[in-house]
Amino acid sequence: MLLHIIARGKIGRSPEADLVDRYVKRLTMPHKITEMPDRGGKLPPVAPGTVTVMLDEKGKQLGSMDFARRIEGWRDAGTRECRFLIGAADGFDDADRANADLLIAFGAMTWPHMMARAMLAEQLWRACSILANHPYHREG
Repeated sequence: MLLHIIARGKIGRSPEADLVDRYVKRLTMPHKITEMPDRGGKLPPVAPGTVTVMLDEKGKQLGSMDFARRIEGWRDAGTRECRFLIGAADGFDDADRANADLLIAFGAMTWPHMMARAMLAEQLWRACSILANHPYHREG
């Protein structure tokens, strides 16, 4: 299953870009990052067998184990692509949210979208580690 991060805004050369790169290089599942302009532009076409996860302030707050198990379930069900959408500073509207299969939030606080990208990359790496039974992750 392809893990596909689709994010608004160009991350460029920045500390956040370094964090994203650090974790994306560790992913054991196929992955791709697509950057979109802050406004406009069309999302890549959605192929059959795609799950769309949107990072949104109105989303569920999942623990790392639950997040990993959802990815495992989609993978095992034959999902071809799992898209993770990160919006620009103004986020998503209700119509966008309605098209997502799952809304997730990294807590109740507002995060800059570049930090959200780094946090998502880290959680994807952590999920891959959990699914591989790597001893690093510890539930507290």
